[in-house]
Amino acid sequence: MSASFQYKPRFRDMRVRPPQDDEAAAAEDVLRLKPGEKPCQWPDCTRPATARAPRSREQLNEFYDFCQGHAAEYNKGWNFYAGMSEGEVRAMQENEAMTGGRPTWEMKAGKFTREAAAFAAKVGTSNTAGAGSWRDSFGLFGRRGEPQAKAADAGPRLGKLERNALADLDLEPGAGKADIKARYHDLLKRCHPDTNGGDRGAEAKLQRVIKAWKTLKKAGMV
Repeated sequence: MSASFQYKPRFRDMRVRPPQDDEAAAAEDVLRLKPGEKPCQWPDCTRPATARAPRSREQLNEFYDFCQGHAAEYNKGWNFYAGMSEGEVRAMQENEAMTGGRPTWEMKAGKFTREAAAFAAKVGTSNTAGAGSWRDSFGLFGRRGEPQAKAADAGPRLGKLERNALADLDLEPGAGKADIKARYHDLLKRCHPDTNGGDRGAEAKLQRVIKAWKTLKKAGMV
């Protein structure tokens, strides 16, 4: 065939080509966190956090930062009344119906009202001042200027994920770092088939133990 009749494609070849190095790098960059984004707090998740979920019933003002998918999964297992008896649930529902869940205050006069001024003129504002002054010789009511006792440190406040992780490690909520590490290594030896004689019956427990360890480590408890 002569060169004048040789086939020459008119259009560009549209067949799928493997991605080049710069294209693969651009696709990988999409999965990275942008400046100002927070990572999802779900174990092993690296997606940006776009939703919040309360840690527990006692910590409604403290939240986990989750991506949308893990926030939905967390909310499926959320039970506001978990751990409460029927009487406690009924009392809370009645209080919610009466007060809307808002705090109430005592009906008493403030210290700058007319009633408080009349009481101070009659009884006195301190141990030795006023028409009706009195003296607390034995210090039963405390001394002026005495610093108030500080509340004892109750330890870190745990959310639902941390409590479930401690339960998977067979530990109580007040367990310390040393107890968590010791129990993790002990369960790892007992459940891993390489160290328990090849018994694979504890593989499900082993997966829960490893997930619990990652959760507590991500929460800064170990």
